[in-house]
Amino acid sequence: MSVNAVTHLNFRGDARAALTFYQSVFDGQLTVVTYKDAGNIQDPTEADQVMWGQVAADNGFRVMAYDVPSSQPWDQGTNAFFLSLRGDTAEEVTAYWDKLTEGATVLQPLSPARWAPLYGMLKDRFGVTWVVDVAVGYDAG
Repeated sequence: MSVNAVTHLNFRGDARAALTFYQSVFDGQLTVVTYKDAGNIQDPTEADQVMWGQVAADNGFRVMAYDVPSSQPWDQGTNAFFLSLRGDTAEEVTAYWDKLTEGATVLQPLSPARWAPLYGMLKDRFGVTWVVDVAVGYDAG
């Protein structure tokens, strides 16, 4: 038996655009179920918004998202979470970084750091903060 945790992003009307963008960065399968698809329409103006969506890539990348209905409170918050993207090589990480920077605010340029061959931080055009680095082994001792 195994279990995994997947980041689930909450939006107010931008979930489809965000998932489509992340699919363009990481490839993979995009799945979207709208409130209309699920027969769960609470507000007719939100029928085509995302009730559940996911990007699942062969390389192991997974992210889920939905549009919080207007009947429920939602606040994107400040530093509520970061999405961490770790790759095995500088080439792999740089390729994803280059795509994620489209429309983003770079908070820390992708460059060598004391703890990783490459590290960077950006806030993408959907307000999601990504920390990106090349994974290295750590000695806990």
